[in-house]
Amino acid sequence: VPDFWIKLVKEYRDEDWPMGTLWYELNNRRTGEGSISYTESHDQALVGDKTLMFRMADAAMYADMHVNHDSLIVDRAMALHKLIRLITLATAGHGYLNFMGNEFGHPEWIDFPRAGNGWSYQYARRQWSLVDNPDLKYGLLQKFDREMIKLAGTADLFADPWAYLLVEHNEDKIIAFMRNRFLFVFNFHPTHSHVDYRIPASPGKYRLRLDSDSRIFGGHGRLAPDQIYYTSADVPGKKGDALRLYLPTRTALVLAPE
Repeated sequence: VPDFWIKLVKEYRDEDWPMGTLWYELNNRRTGEGSISYTESHDQALVGDKTLMFRMADAAMYADMHVNHDSLIVDRAMALHKLIRLITLATAGHGYLNFMGNEFGHPEWIDFPRAGNGWSYQYARRQWSLVDNPDLKYGLLQKFDREMIKLAGTADLFADPWAYLLVEHNEDKIIAFMRNRFLFVFNFHPTHSHVDYRIPASPGKYRLRLDSDSRIFGGHGRLAPDQIYYTSADVPGKKGDALRLYLPTRTALVLAPE
């Protein structure tokens, strides 16, 4: 999974990400064998390589992570950072792993004292102060990570080791699935927000439990928080009930039945 994320970020344009291949890679494991999923490993945080956030934002991390700075590069990096982590957690078999600092997009790298750097301790640390600085966006990513982990516990996601695919549409860049009664919907499209997008669902009422685009997570706030959705019957010739959702670009939603 981490190797595939790096491959997507490095080798594919956002509009060319293959949804079917992504779904396969996220769920490619043996039935009955315990597995842990993660988006990136410690190797990618060491000198000579880059974390996903650093690879996506690069030099903009030094200039545009202030909460009052607008940057298309940072907006994209933060949006994908949240989507990548949430879908990796939500499809993980039996557990989820994170390397320290990656949850909030730590800049730079780790380099332990060695002959090659003159036995320097300069990069032998994580800058936790970045998260606590209210003027920087790192804390917004940290808030999302905390809510994501909290949701996984509330939903008891790993009680069922499998996610059940509902929609995978490559052109629309949509992936939607159920995991232990919770509905996860991802729009990876970089430019298209979808209106009244049909997601099959059991009849009833659903509440928005997590929105990656919320302003408290550094998003654009295009959805009203804590809103309620109701399923409706399909038109003649269609099967079953469905939700009709507004799915903004590069946004993930988690809905819970009530």
